[in-house]
Amino acid sequence: MTIHGRRLRRDRALIMAIVNRTPNSFYDHGSTWQPAAAEAAIERAVAQGADVVDLGGVPASPGPEVTVADEIDRVRPTLVWARERFPELTISIDTYRAEAAEALLAAGADLVNDSWAGWDEDILPVTARYGAGYVAAHTGGLTPRTDPVKPVYDDVMGDVVDVTVKLAQRAVEAGVPAEGVLLDPTIDFGKNTLQSLEVLRTMPRLVDTGWPVLLAMSNKGVVGETLDVPLDGRLTGTLAATALCAQMGVTMVRAHQVEETRQTLEMVASVLGHRPPSRAERWM
Repeated sequence: MTIHGRRLRRDRALIMAIVNRTPNSFYDHGSTWQPAAAEAAIERAVAQGADVVDLGGVPASPGPEVTVADEIDRVRPTLVWARERFPELTISIDTYRAEAAEALLAAGADLVNDSWAGWDEDILPVTARYGAGYVAAHTGGLTPRTDPVKPVYDDVMGDVVDVTVKLAQRAVEAGVPAEGVLLDPTIDFGKNTLQSLEVLRTMPRLVDTGWPVLLAMSNKGVVGETLDVPLDGRLTGTLAATALCAQMGVTMVRAHQVEETRQTLEMVASVLGHRPPSRAERWM
């Protein structure tokens, strides 16, 4: 796929590395809150094979208010540093607010990862004005930074397909380049564990829409509840689901642990015959 003129092509699914510029994200608890730590995380992610780095300044979960000005102040300096340090790197911004998107696209971002499904109506024209990419998400109708209360669907994947495809089409109609639009079923957003598992199980229905699919489930609650493991014990379950979804055809995987994710995706691609082994020497 091509995002903001940057062609992304691999013999495996692509990797979007998560770097949070927040003090209270659900998984890393502020490990990249300090600028130097965020920069080191970006260096490490690129070295480990990340194709995209996703910078966010507002946690998805409920919590203290983060103003637009705060969000921009958190993300922009790291974005500017990353653009200067890695001129060819595809940089994503995890934001749902058009004003923040405007400032960060102007600073050099390539992709708007709008996890809240076009809640701000102005985010699509802003994205289009900069020729950037866009992630069309599914949240079950939630407003930003809220949790669902006993969500109910007749067909959860049917709803995911309907909502994300329509949002992708709206993005293109607004002027966003079609080759830079991805669909995100948004695991756990507006979904309980059984519903998230159903989405993972039926991923081919979303892939079959023809739009590239972003899998964003790294260390999420569905893994914790399914395996009954604590927050720091979710990597194995994350990688298992990642492997299955890669086999089903997802285009990109959003990940906290880039090295482990890359190895998983490379192994899947090699088993499927899409990627040659890095070396094949035994008894050759």
